[in-house]
Amino acid sequence: MEAPILGLRTTVYKVSDINEAKLWYAKAFQVEPYFDEPFYVGFKVAGYELGLVEDDVPAADKTANVIAYWGVENIEQEVKRFIGLGAAEDTIPTNVGGEIVIASVKDPWENVIGLICNPEFELK
Repeated sequence: MEAPILGLRTTVYKVSDINEAKLWYAKAFQVEPYFDEPFYVGFKVAGYELGLVEDDVPAADKTANVIAYWGVENIEQEVKRFIGLGAAEDTIPTNVGGEIVIASVKDPWENVIGLICNPEFELK
């Protein structure tokens, strides 16, 4: 029997200003949205969906209990680039075993964006 879960498809970030967030995420992920409506903005990032939805509840008032990690080649460089775009440092680059390094930043709406450098990762 095949597994009913097919794998990660979409990560959605809730923001208070979807138009401002659309511009910020386009710069941060270096891709323009393919879907742009007042209720949802979607970006295709290396075959995955990054979505934005408007939400008036600040991220700081919510529990950060899930982190989506976006793959990068040079984690220190990407952390600096995100911070240069207005993100805040959340966790510094940390080796979590082997050659795997993770870090996280917070976007201007205080959503956590995980970054991971994992040279062993393969899509199957």
